[in-house]
Amino acid sequence: MDHFLYRNGSLHAEDVPVSEIAAAVGTPFYCYSSATLERHFRLFQEALAPLPNLVCFAVKSNSNQAVLRLLGSLGAGMDVVSGGEYLRAKAAGVPGDRIVFSGVGKTRAEMRQALAGGVRQFNVESEPELVALSEVAAGMGLVAPIAVRVNPDVDARTHEKIATGKSENKFGIPIARARQVYAQAAGLPGIEVVGIDVHIGSQLTELDPFRQAFAKVEELTRALRQDGHDIRRLDLGGGLGIPYERSNSAPPLPIEYGRMIQETLGHLDCEIEIEPGRLISGNAGILVSEVIYVKDGEGRDFLIIDAAMNDLMRPSLYGAHHDIIPVLEAAPGTARRPLDVVGPVCETGDTFARQRDLPEGLSPGDLVAFRSAGAYGAVMASEYNTRPLVPEVLVSGDQFAVIRPRPTFDEIINRDTIPPWL
Repeated sequence: MDHFLYRNGSLHAEDVPVSEIAAAVGTPFYCYSSATLERHFRLFQEALAPLPNLVCFAVKSNSNQAVLRLLGSLGAGMDVVSGGEYLRAKAAGVPGDRIVFSGVGKTRAEMRQALAGGVRQFNVESEPELVALSEVAAGMGLVAPIAVRVNPDVDARTHEKIATGKSENKFGIPIARARQVYAQAAGLPGIEVVGIDVHIGSQLTELDPFRQAFAKVEELTRALRQDGHDIRRLDLGGGLGIPYERSNSAPPLPIEYGRMIQETLGHLDCEIEIEPGRLISGNAGILVSEVIYVKDGEGRDFLIIDAAMNDLMRPSLYGAHHDIIPVLEAAPGTARRPLDVVGPVCETGDTFARQRDLPEGLSPGDLVAFRSAGAYGAVMASEYNTRPLVPEVLVSGDQFAVIRPRPTFDEIINRDTIPPWL
């Protein structure tokens, strides 16, 4: 569910007409719904309520400080994968004891930064990282709390570029070697073992892969406790998918996910950490764009819009689907026509959809909205073709605010420095 609905034939973000925002901000722009963000976060809280838990928002899915501040005010922790994301979470007011530091390539500088500023735990992904973290922590006179990310070799049945739990993926330590690595960790002076971490992928649409992975975590928890480790937290990652195509069957609900966690791991007396991103922010955002031209081609016709692959990379990068709807609702019975929806960037890959059935009559100046664009949208954008990053807008009821402005061309160009010999 989201809060982007037609009212009297016009798409609204909560109580604000999307066309009103477009008139004030210009296109393209991202728009997020506070009510949807809050609702989706609370669904996870409710799903895990029978167990001690912390729901950590995956900052990589949407790192705008206003979004982080909103979720943090509801009690969310943050899962970060870089020093920059750590600083964003802190700037948004999230305390260090609610920040989990993940990622396969943490630098010593990032380790020092998080240890100095406070961190709930590091999710360690390799033996060299474990040794480096111990050296950094010991050098600061501190002890770093850690969970080792284990790779359970489970097929998440998702897109190959967002699968993370198979043996050929770069993430984590093979689960068969976990006891050896935990023994190493226990002997290091700057390390405190607190739990186990696992994450098998993103945009999962069924629970069975989770169940397989969690069964392996349950077995490992028992083995590590027998080895003398105090395993008191289980970080289960994120990955629960959203329905990008409204016509498809819906992925499992958070309540079903929570019930499955209770069934597989609830008896272990561990605090459960999860790191959802997409399911909290994905359907909470849309990308709004204006039609520039409708072009008749040879064998296919094109809807050329002012958003481009640099604004929303997912279709170009993953072949991802986003529903595309007109901001002004088509009248009942309006004929439809297949159109390739493309942007103005000078790349064939700048294509959002091929032969998408859209209402007849779309013309220059009309607005269209990409649904489910609140996750991995603005965070992955670039200034390719010297196109300014698009603004982000947050709506709450009948109010809206620009939470990241569109930079001017002067601001973009003046970041370059000409060397003195030119």
